[in-house]
Amino acid sequence: MPKVRPLTKSALSGQPEESPAGSRQVLRAPKAAPWREILPVLPPVLKEIILNLPAEVLEQLEEIRLRQGKPLIIGLPGEDRLVAPNGTLAKDGTLAYLTTADDIQRAVQLVSGCSLYAFEEELKNGYITLPGGHRVGLAGKAVVEKGRVKTLKFISGLNIRISREVNNIAEPLLPYLLDRQARSVCHTLIFSPPRCGKTTLLRDLVRQISNGIPGLNFPGLTVGLVDERSELAGCCRGVPQRDVGIRTDVLDGCPKAEGMIMLLRSMAPQVIATDEIGSREDVAALEEVFNAGVKVIVTVHGSSLAELAARPSLNYLFNLKVIERYVLLGRSRGIGTVEEIIDGKTMKPLKKGLA
Repeated sequence: MPKVRPLTKSALSGQPEESPAGSRQVLRAPKAAPWREILPVLPPVLKEIILNLPAEVLEQLEEIRLRQGKPLIIGLPGEDRLVAPNGTLAKDGTLAYLTTADDIQRAVQLVSGCSLYAFEEELKNGYITLPGGHRVGLAGKAVVEKGRVKTLKFISGLNIRISREVNNIAEPLLPYLLDRQARSVCHTLIFSPPRCGKTTLLRDLVRQISNGIPGLNFPGLTVGLVDERSELAGCCRGVPQRDVGIRTDVLDGCPKAEGMIMLLRSMAPQVIATDEIGSREDVAALEEVFNAGVKVIVTVHGSSLAELAARPSLNYLFNLKVIERYVLLGRSRGIGTVEEIIDGKTMKPLKKGLA
């Protein structure tokens, strides 16, 4: 059982804390812990269980998985754990809280504001994004119309993924991705299996490139960010809730391929960034961006370059020989570990095991 580190009184109460002496602002409101932002979509019973988890567990919480009639499971770095009704970590399923049909139904109502119809477009992709960039995946019966998924019904499972904003996580990587002589960035593709921190890393790269990096004598660049799933910028009514930099223009909830072309034509970006490319349309849009002389930073799911190259659309991207840096992420030393940086021209490693 992890050792419990008690939360401060101010963190528990949500009351503002005093600023350091001599500062202009007397009081400042503490930023809510990421796990607290998903509490409003949990039914009362589940909310109480989660709140009873040890503080150290809550700090590391990545996912909450609800499956009807199955044990409540939370995702932690490198492992999943069962949770008992009193909020302790259970050793086996017989001691764990069993998620009920009512829990699922109530959670769906809270996630959708009691109107799944309003989220029909999101349901086609199997998820709903919450304010702050947290994502709720849903499983159930697919309603198919003309060979395409129209929506989901009879929902029986939810996966609540907690988004975290980690500033400066990209710092060790920046010297390998910046072209300081040209005051630009390298065309970069970041890849990894799921839950390795691609989105978190991309967000911080965008933030730093947009703000500028004084320590590297690098000026801020205008960045166009296509945030199809509302995870990167965590927009609420079009306004980013996450820090993506002062020179970043965000297209929220827009399909990646269409969004890249829209930004290219309307916002004069120097860099375009987006998460989880893969379709032929995505690659065709990237080719237009390349031809316009705009740099790109993108992510994709995959465990190796060979695996990526086996996909026809990505194989075409590789054959363009435009990507200058491939970055493999893993979890060997925690989420977001840069396992390898590969030069796109020679296809040889520039660096392994970047700390």
